[in-house]
Amino acid sequence: MNRARLPKNRRLAYGVVTVAVLVAGSYGVGFLIVAAAATVPGSEFILALCAATLIAQNSLYRHVSAVVQTLAAGDLDAGRAAVAQIVGRDTQALDEPEVARASIESLAENFSDGVVAPVFWALLFGLPGLLVYKAVNTADSMIGYRNKRYTAARLDDVLNWVPARLSALLILVATLLLRPRRSAAVLRSIFMTASHHRSPNAGYPEAAMAGALDLRLGGPRAYRGET
Repeated sequence: MNRARLPKNRRLAYGVVTVAVLVAGSYGVGFLIVAAAATVPGSEFILALCAATLIAQNSLYRHVSAVVQTLAAGDLDAGRAAVAQIVGRDTQALDEPEVARASIESLAENFSDGVVAPVFWALLFGLPGLLVYKAVNTADSMIGYRNKRYTAARLDDVLNWVPARLSALLILVATLLLRPRRSAAVLRSIFMTASHHRSPNAGYPEAAMAGALDLRLGGPRAYRGET
């Protein structure tokens, strides 16, 4: 039977059960890794190494740098191809400013859910908490982005609520250190525009980044041919 034709209440039940199994399994794997590491010398180093592989700062830097380099070289087609690696929107028809905007938006959002959020949940609940977050975030990336009614997408929104706002705060702190004259603009952008984003979380780091860099972010974008 086509899953799309299942009754709404049954789809919801399947979603809840799937996410519950995902969360329980991820936490269980994390617990077993912690227990196994505790039996050998250097367990803290082992756990730190495991956690480091689940934080995406290096991947984020490399992907955004690739966009920067292609645009600096004047190769728009390569820039479109590079930004397509980090965004879900259609990129074939983007002009240079739109490629740059897509890259900066992705940088801001992924700073939150690829760096700040994993560290946040690891600090609260150790490796098991980090694995649960990554599992839910991955499930959201695979199915939830297609329809925000999916259980994984809703849970991902909950898990990212605090980290998204922490990310905006961290961007503000960086602005205070590097571009202090833009600090008031960051605050103004966060309070005036963050809540207008379609996502309950992505608007906060994106608004902070827009204020820090004196840019306009957001706006029309196309997914699978639909604006």
